[in-house]
Amino acid sequence: MAGKKVSVYDESKIKTLSSLEHIRLRTGMYIGRLGDGSNPDDGIYILLKEIIDNAVDEFIMGNGNRIDIELKNNLVKVRDYGRGIPLGKVVDCVSTINTGAKYNDEVFQFSVGLNGVGTKAVNALSSHFKVISIRDGKFSEAAFSKGKLLSNREGKVKEGIKNGTYVEFTPDTEVFGEYEFNHEYIQKRIWNYAYLNAGLTLYFNGEKYYSEAGLLDLLNAELGSEALYSTGYYKGNQLEFAFTHSNNYGENYFSFVNGQYTSDGGTHLSAFKEGFLKGVNDFYRKSYKSEDVREGMVAAVSVKVQSPVFESQTKNKLGNTEIRQWIVNETKSAVVSFLHKNSDTSKILEQKILTNEKLRTELNAVKKEAKEAARKIALKIPKLTECKLHMGDKGGENTMIFITEGDSAAGTIKTSRDVTYQAVFSLRGKPENMYGKKRSEIYKCAEMFNLMMALGIDNDINNLRYSKIVIATDADNDGFHIRNLMLTFFLQYFEELVTSGRVYILETPLFRVRNKKETEYCYTEEERDRAAKKLGVQAEITRFKGLGEISDHEFGQFIGKDIRLSPVTVDSLQGVPKLLSFYMGKNTPERRNFIMKNLLADVDA
Repeated sequence: MAGKKVSVYDESKIKTLSSLEHIRLRTGMYIGRLGDGSNPDDGIYILLKEIIDNAVDEFIMGNGNRIDIELKNNLVKVRDYGRGIPLGKVVDCVSTINTGAKYNDEVFQFSVGLNGVGTKAVNALSSHFKVISIRDGKFSEAAFSKGKLLSNREGKVKEGIKNGTYVEFTPDTEVFGEYEFNHEYIQKRIWNYAYLNAGLTLYFNGEKYYSEAGLLDLLNAELGSEALYSTGYYKGNQLEFAFTHSNNYGENYFSFVNGQYTSDGGTHLSAFKEGFLKGVNDFYRKSYKSEDVREGMVAAVSVKVQSPVFESQTKNKLGNTEIRQWIVNETKSAVVSFLHKNSDTSKILEQKILTNEKLRTELNAVKKEAKEAARKIALKIPKLTECKLHMGDKGGENTMIFITEGDSAAGTIKTSRDVTYQAVFSLRGKPENMYGKKRSEIYKCAEMFNLMMALGIDNDINNLRYSKIVIATDADNDGFHIRNLMLTFFLQYFEELVTSGRVYILETPLFRVRNKKETEYCYTEEERDRAAKKLGVQAEITRFKGLGEISDHEFGQFIGKDIRLSPVTVDSLQGVPKLLSFYMGKNTPERRNFIMKNLLADVDA
């Protein structure tokens, strides 16, 4: 080891960062991912959520019933009409960690922002941040940049100006890079605030969001005429839920804790499921299996917890165990009461359970026939190239499986992937169109059966082996068709994978523009033209026609830390059957006309 330079470790190497400097340096600890705004969990939306959460907390505590939100040119403005931050503590409340009233149960009983970090993170991660508190005719205003105080002033406001807090901020491009807010993501989030806080009026860029019936409105908006019976609804002091069934496969849940959407569920959701099953069996005096009771079920569950324990800073999964028993008991009692009062619904629900039971019996018979084949591929699933970690392992939340078309694309990804986290499943070509077919048909289609086994979702979707399912096809008509066939498969049988944000489309560059010094990869024609202008007339432009054309070395850049993934989302569950019928059903004149008009367009679902 002679000659190796050893770095000096002494007092000069010890650094003490201010709390806001630490947020900028270790952003992921405070807001999760960064992103560019193309994913609803990207950091810029977390910043917006933190500010709106504070405004909603005021409403929950009985102060103000309106919130104004405005977004223009990446400048976000939020105004509530609550009590306003105490004027002498405005600067501290937005810049000093562990300072706030959220620790005081007398002031905020069921707050989401219990860590005292939210607003401080927004401040630290914004190039421009301003807060104004108005209380009883006086105001206190503070302006910051990247967490550093620029100005602070106090004074009187004009007569008639209502109490409350105003915050405006612009996420810092030094932290987030180039980003763009997706208004649809924001609208969905604001609708959730409205559904969870009946009586609260929110305005986003002048558009009104208001719900009178809470979670009942949420399910009606999601399902509409797809619901088999009138939505069941219950609201207690700390628990609220709504439920119904549809003829779709799988289960779909919208779960919330203190107004926070918990995409990965948690104790409250599992307790609700248990209580629902017990309530149904108690009412019918039967011992129905959970899968028969919940197949096709859609429910929204909201719980208020005084000291929530989440599994991450972004609060996607609740961990409190002490709440389980009372949620089970309250849910059971409410379900029994609802079914007693609604005899028509109880008859429809029982018929749905019996139908599910019959279908499961038929499916088990088909499964038995496929058992021998399953045993043969248990150790080696055809066309699957495994990775080392899976969901449930430490680091398993970073795993993904690429579904590719053909061996050429699969070979490129296999060579350039991270073998620890990234698996590959190669399709032979265009998979079978599964639209309108029974679930048992999966077991008769070898390729779809193998894919289902590779994902680990044969018996239970909760056994999913990868955090992300990434469809990686060429950006041509054949690629788009294969993409649609795969989305049809997931939406037909495993809809919850899509609604829970597990399915993605891999974005790969369409062009490479380079000269002797620089190389730029471009995802659109506009990016190509900008790169060509930047690199000069001597620049060489290459159009990638397929994934197999991109070298292994190049491709590694596109599935590494800078991977671009577009999440597959649906606006509402009621739109899914109509969507699948139009694109993947019988070849109607309407669809033929659509294809002729949009022959070269991307028509993926």
